[in-house]
Amino acid sequence: MRKTIGFLTVTACLLAAPDAKDRKEAAERLTSASAALSEVLSGGDKGIPQDLLEKAQCAVIVPSMKKGAFIVGAQYGKGFITCRGAGDRGWSTPAAIKVEGGSVGFQIGGSESDVIMLVMNQRGMDKLLQSEFTLGGEGEVAAGPVGRQATAQTDAKLSAEILSWSRSRGVFAGVALKGSTLRSDKGENEVLYGKEMDTKDVIMGKVAATKEGRQLITTLSSHSPVERH
Repeated sequence: MRKTIGFLTVTACLLAAPDAKDRKEAAERLTSASAALSEVLSGGDKGIPQDLLEKAQCAVIVPSMKKGAFIVGAQYGKGFITCRGAGDRGWSTPAAIKVEGGSVGFQIGGSESDVIMLVMNQRGMDKLLQSEFTLGGEGEVAAGPVGRQATAQTDAKLSAEILSWSRSRGVFAGVALKGSTLRSDKGENEVLYGKEMDTKDVIMGKVAATKEGRQLITTLSSHSPVERH
């Protein structure tokens, strides 16, 4: 009986372990996040304002976030978060996250959208580093302004902890993500980094970035200084 139980336990562990297909899909998703971010940051007057990017504490990228075809208002996506480190550490190793539910502003067209969020202060960063966090409180999240400069935008947008945008079919616009829940994707982190880790552990530098993760870091670093002023 003990041998049988031991065999079943080992078999279950092997079945649960990430395989080559999982790793390939996770790497491709990270590459897609980097490509989407690069295109948006290179958008000039149709992209994210430079001054907001330079002030941001963290960036969240969810490539090809999907809208449910049969359930009204259902959204789901898998993406990554990276935050600025202390001193010369620059942008952190990307941690995998899931986004579920809420309103993601698909009114700009299409059933899939690339979603990008900038976390503008330490308080917002602390919330997103929790294992689960639902957007929606007053002042927490607002649709981000589009263009080179944000100084002409309203105080409400500039005082939000998190600013968010969505891109679908080439159209880029600010959207409110109220009601959306962000969760740590420990399974995806295990696929990428070899062990289950929550968002905070990855962001705090307990694991090195993959090749695809380094590309995302390079993309952000090329558009925003390593050290914040």
